[in-house]
Amino acid sequence: MSNVSADAILRLTVIRGRRMFSDDVSEQIGYYVYRLVDPRNGETFYVGKGKGNRVFQHAVGARVEKEENSAISLKLDRIREIHEEGLSVDHFIHRHKLDEATALHVEAALIDAYPNLTNIVRGHYSDNCGVASSQELLLQYQAPLIDFQHKVLLLAVNKTSSMMNNYDAVRYAWRLSTERLKTIEYILAIKNNLVIDAFIAEK
Repeated sequence: MSNVSADAILRLTVIRGRRMFSDDVSEQIGYYVYRLVDPRNGETFYVGKGKGNRVFQHAVGARVEKEENSAISLKLDRIREIHEEGLSVDHFIHRHKLDEATALHVEAALIDAYPNLTNIVRGHYSDNCGVASSQELLLQYQAPLIDFQHKVLLLAVNKTSSMMNNYDAVRYAWRLSTERLKTIEYILAIKNNLVIDAFIAEK
C-alpha cells in the first residue's frame, strides 16, 4: 500500500452523489472519532466514533420519517433543519488510525468537552475516568476503601447531583423491588466512585 498524506487519507470520494470514504480510505483510517458541525453557526452538535462510513450515516437516518417523542430526533431534527436550508452538515474527523478502545476514550473526552450535544448517552468510561477537578482526583485515589458492615444500596448520582442536592438526587428516579427494599439499611450516594452522602430511608 502506498504512503499518502493525511489530507489524502481524509479526502472524500463521491459515490452516487453522496460524500463517502472509499474502501481503500476506510481501511487506512481505521477507527476514528468525529464531530458533526452545524455550518450555520459552527456549533458541534454530535460526537461519535466509528469506522468505514459511519460518520455519514446520520444524514441517511435524517431522511427516515421522524419518530415523535424520540430522543434521537434531537440529532436528526438538527440535520433536517440544515438540509432544509440547502446546506450540508460539516464532518470533522478528530482522530483516526485508532483501535476501538482508544476511540471510545477519545469519544468520551470530546463528549465531556462540548456542551449542548444531541448525544443521548455520555461517553464510555465517563463515570470512572471522566472530567474531574484535581481535588476530586486526590479524593478519589486517596480515599479509604469501604468496609461494608451493613446492607446498603449504592446509587450513582454523577449527573443528577450537578442539577440538585444530594438528597433529591438519590430519590430522583430509581426502581427497586419491595422485598429488596426491606433489607436495605443505608442508601449511599456515589459520584465518580466516591461516597458523597449517606441516608436512611424512612419510607
